[in-house]
Amino acid sequence: MKMQTDCSKEIQPSFKIILSLLVIFFICCNKLVAQLPMFEANDEQHQIVFSKDTKAENRQRLYKSLVNGINKNLSLPLADSTEENWVDAFYSMELLRYKSPWAESKVHDAFKGIENRSDAFQKSLMELVYDAYPDAFEREAELLLTASSDAKCIAIAAEYLKKKIKKCSTIMQMGIRKQLQQYPGEPVLKVLKLRMSDTALVLPPLKDLLHHSFFPNAKVIFSFQRKNRNYPGITIIRDSAGNFVKDAYGNIFSVTQLARSINNLPGYLSNGNTPQGIFRMHGFDVSKSIFIGPTPNIQLTMPYETSMVHFMNDSTISDSVWTMEWYRELLPKSWKNYTPVYESFFAGMAGRTEIIAHGTTVDPSWYRGTTYYPLTPTLGCLCTKEIWSSADGRRMQSDQQKLVDALTKAGGADGYSIVIELNDEQRPVAMNDVLPFLK
Repeated sequence: MKMQTDCSKEIQPSFKIILSLLVIFFICCNKLVAQLPMFEANDEQHQIVFSKDTKAENRQRLYKSLVNGINKNLSLPLADSTEENWVDAFYSMELLRYKSPWAESKVHDAFKGIENRSDAFQKSLMELVYDAYPDAFEREAELLLTASSDAKCIAIAAEYLKKKIKKCSTIMQMGIRKQLQQYPGEPVLKVLKLRMSDTALVLPPLKDLLHHSFFPNAKVIFSFQRKNRNYPGITIIRDSAGNFVKDAYGNIFSVTQLARSINNLPGYLSNGNTPQGIFRMHGFDVSKSIFIGPTPNIQLTMPYETSMVHFMNDSTISDSVWTMEWYRELLPKSWKNYTPVYESFFAGMAGRTEIIAHGTTVDPSWYRGTTYYPLTPTLGCLCTKEIWSSADGRRMQSDQQKLVDALTKAGGADGYSIVIELNDEQRPVAMNDVLPFLK
């Protein structure tokens, strides 16, 4: 997030933070109430859903606890024994988009002697600064590009530099070449090398993908996003007969969906944005995470995370080792050579797991002023908007429940979910962007 693990494994902070949250709320996960599906909380056909974590006093306690944790952990002298405390602080700063002059000074302190820190510390620090401080640590990123022994940290450092420089510089080329020679089989670095190319790729015909047959009666969710994941996308559903699901008014059903992670890293990296490409969809579940809440989620898996027999829905497959050729078989001819659509394959090869499509009980006020508010980012999942009563924790609006209900109407969660970036227009995806290709 495999049942009940979903992306809550990614989204939740360390055990120490979770323990403190449980103490604060005086509740346990099994007290979250998951009721029958509905389109809106006031729909008389369904029972009402609650999440106590969304009540105003509980959200205030959580925010205060996280901020206190940041200040307390960053006040500790940085040493091998306190690295975990600092990593907890980095995570909370990402989650809250928290900044202060003092906290920023501690981030600068964290880079002193960074080459001697653990892989986990280097990676966590680079995850924080990638989105929060894009212009402040170019020299430090160049150092880690060649000094780090962790492939993911190396990749984040290269991506940090590329975002600033806009093209693959000589320093980046030399650093990546050196690391590839040292770790020739590392999938993250192989993907990084592909991404450093400045070759412009043209999106293949959308209609070929939208009307492509997969396995018989497969349901397909299409999630259309912008390259800039600060702008929300939309998702639509194709039913088991190949028709696009419509709403009660006869229009193509759609809901807004955010595919942005809290650190905005590329999708092939753990905790990064939702990768482009194909995910195997296989059923519903209810999370126990205090950040996801009780609304049913849609279970997804990537290549390597599940067997080829399951991913391809073909019991005759005897191969047990994943190859790109198997993934390629799922794509229409015009899409087979389009590298971005293989991102979910590479992400799975690099070890990403537990990406699902879910709702949210995260306080949207943490992200007020962003282009995606009131949606909330995750650590790589597809997230829809949910609004909860601050007075009693009642679910007032749920695009996630609408999505689950529409998918159930389409025949259930058995098929594929496909994430595609349309272009780099700096605005949310609208239904009019997709309608011409549905005809």
